[in-house]
Amino acid sequence: MAPIITCSVISVAICFERFWSLRSSQILPKNLLAKVLNWIKNNELDAKRFKSLRNGSPLGKILAAGVMNHRRGRDGMKVSLEEAANDVIHDLERYLNTLGTVAAISPLLGLLGTVIGMIKVFTTIKMEGTGNSMLLAGGISEALITTAAGLTVAIPSLFFHRFFQRRVDKLVIDLEQESLKLVEIMQNKDFDLSDASRYDVSATKVK
Repeated sequence: MAPIITCSVISVAICFERFWSLRSSQILPKNLLAKVLNWIKNNELDAKRFKSLRNGSPLGKILAAGVMNHRRGRDGMKVSLEEAANDVIHDLERYLNTLGTVAAISPLLGLLGTVIGMIKVFTTIKMEGTGNSMLLAGGISEALITTAAGLTVAIPSLFFHRFFQRRVDKLVIDLEQESLKLVEIMQNKDFDLSDASRYDVSATKVK
């Protein structure tokens, strides 16, 4: 039961952490792309705002990479955006493998506990016979508790693992759409890149 209880604590902690970290408002701040484009057009994207953009949210990190690498052309921007997105996706999927592992091993731990309990029950039968039915029933009941406990931990863990995986997939699609909008707008010949040109493709500091 001790490993099963440990798994339950880990599962609950991960669920609370992922619910907090995967909020849409935190991953995809509303109107952030429009705000960045206005900064560029109005020559207001200074070093302080650029640093705030890059560190403020996962979407901001991706957009900052695109702005900084706009000189590399459409394909170059897409490559830089993909590299930044890979880092962001890795962060979005943090702890999900652990949650999936908890969902997989919890019923096995419960089954192991039941097998060990049944071994003890048959040992008792060997030592004392089958005359005491209450003792046998109590031993079997105790052995089955671990299986029930393991399933109780595994089922919610599996549900929330799938739930968070779907949420990550949706967030990734939204991030990709915002990134593509940035590429299309900034690579438009009519778009003013006078402020964005202050960012070097190989550094993170403003010239």
